[in-house]
Amino acid sequence: MADRRTKEYKLGVEELLRFALEHGRDVNTISCPCVQYAHSKSCKARKVKEHLFQYGIDETYTCWISHGENDREQSPITVKQTDSSQSVEQIPIEIDGDDDASLDSSNLLNHLQSENEPLYPGCRGFTKMKALVKLYNLKAKFEMSDSCFSELLLVVGTMLSEGNCLPSSYGEAKKILSSLGMEYEKIHVCPNDCLLYRGEINEDETSCHICQAFRWRKNKNGDEIEGIPSKVLWYFPLLPRLRNLFNSPKMAKDLTWHHTERVKDNKICHPADSKTWKEDDEKWPEFASDSRNLRIGLSFDGFTPFREKGTDHSSWPVLLSIYNLPPWLCMKRKYIMLCLLVSGPTQPENDIDVFLQLLIEDLQKLWHGKQVYDAYKRESFVLRGILLWTISDYPALGSLSGNIVKGYNGCVVCVDQTKATRLPNYQKIVVMRHRRWLTRDHPYRKQKVAFDNTIEKGSAPIPLTGEEVFQRVQYLQGHIYGKTRQKPGQKKGDSRPVWKKLSIFFQLEYWKFLPVRHILDVMHIEKNICEALLGTLLNIPKKTKDKESVRLDMAAMGIRLNMRPETAGEKEKLPLASWNLTHSEKNYLLIIFGNEVA
Repeated sequence: MADRRTKEYKLGVEELLRFALEHGRDVNTISCPCVQYAHSKSCKARKVKEHLFQYGIDETYTCWISHGENDREQSPITVKQTDSSQSVEQIPIEIDGDDDASLDSSNLLNHLQSENEPLYPGCRGFTKMKALVKLYNLKAKFEMSDSCFSELLLVVGTMLSEGNCLPSSYGEAKKILSSLGMEYEKIHVCPNDCLLYRGEINEDETSCHICQAFRWRKNKNGDEIEGIPSKVLWYFPLLPRLRNLFNSPKMAKDLTWHHTERVKDNKICHPADSKTWKEDDEKWPEFASDSRNLRIGLSFDGFTPFREKGTDHSSWPVLLSIYNLPPWLCMKRKYIMLCLLVSGPTQPENDIDVFLQLLIEDLQKLWHGKQVYDAYKRESFVLRGILLWTISDYPALGSLSGNIVKGYNGCVVCVDQTKATRLPNYQKIVVMRHRRWLTRDHPYRKQKVAFDNTIEKGSAPIPLTGEEVFQRVQYLQGHIYGKTRQKPGQKKGDSRPVWKKLSIFFQLEYWKFLPVRHILDVMHIEKNICEALLGTLLNIPKKTKDKESVRLDMAAMGIRLNMRPETAGEKEKLPLASWNLTHSEKNYLLIIFGNEVA
């Protein structure tokens, strides 16, 4: 029996199927020559190819005159089926199709063979894939180097019995693990974030043509160390992992939960109840017609990988969440996909678009559709996906959206209709005039002293649509990125700048039609507001927002004059405000919280 893992066997199978389709009686089906059926059953070509990889070819069959003869009676040879073989039966291998699909199918077959192959003859506890995954988890957990992992594989291999199939090096192990969708690409980056060294133009360059910075890292003497890049982007392809999700029947079923099992009671319990989701379904009914099409959210933030306080080094991951899943699975760690990892030491800030190029290309392909097999419904279909919004804190929101989130036009909703004021004593810009969102007859509009000593007559600004944003910011199209480049100039006629770039997300053809494109994460909002409120109510030093400078600014505005700081000796004393808790009230609050905790 030929080795089904070899390239020669794969080519032989393809040649056999091509010949059978050309010379068989039926152009749609052929008799299956595998060991399981031995020409007793006619199947489609993709199913025959699957059986040949799963069971092998029947070498006792010698009649190849017309191939597909229906008058020959043979009893099938019974072969014991395992659970893993049944899972293989759900995965068709297409003969004609795109190269990516063929590659994914081949990788999946290699994965299934490794999963069923015992670690050594007679081993029942571990398969080749299971043992390798266990060892690789140890490598990641204890930050083992590649060379150390290779040595570990050699040592463990010598301890096992003769005939074991454990790989002998990290390179071999990596090829096997790539069948799980764990492949990645390391792309060199300009140290000033000007460009990626990829493509025909930049791939072989040794220095950046924008800032002239060297591609390679330098030693202490200032000499280049060729082969060691100054900065690296880790890119994890998106489309193969999305295909793998549908290879699991359970996962494929969960990906339609929002349509089949969600309770539709007009309450917001899932992203499918949001305005964005519903408007997208109305605008693109063809996309909404298949519940398997994916709705995705993108998250972007930085972290310090070395667990040291005050370190200047930070890394910036780009994560994707799939909202088709039930709410109790959406935020599970194993369902959040890491697509990009920007290694430090500095944050990308406005230059994040340089790194997002690869992901945008994947999202464009996903919008137009990719052929995928659904293991739950046992059929192939064209998978499409849409990026609904990005999720981040406020500074990262400015980097992703292109808005200037500081200064007089710092609100990404009001834009140039933001009513901001600079407090001379507090020395910060604050956004006021919130009474504009109240109804015209609301009593708060006429209460001058309680607010900013003015009667509010203005109306609430209407947020710009994506199309309006695109029209207003097109003058920044083609902006050159990089830390050494000058900041983009403001548009002629603008008193204060509003935009700093045209976001790369507008390259997605649907992006400008989305009602909500960038949102703030709840964690930062809850944390910051809660800390500010508690710090002010309890008058916690360095946490309270009630400061001397703020009291002076209120007095200058003509409001709350009785709260002006009083001079007591050399220090200024702040009169007790209505929002400050007394000592007895603080103690009572501590008693209440203490009882609840107990």
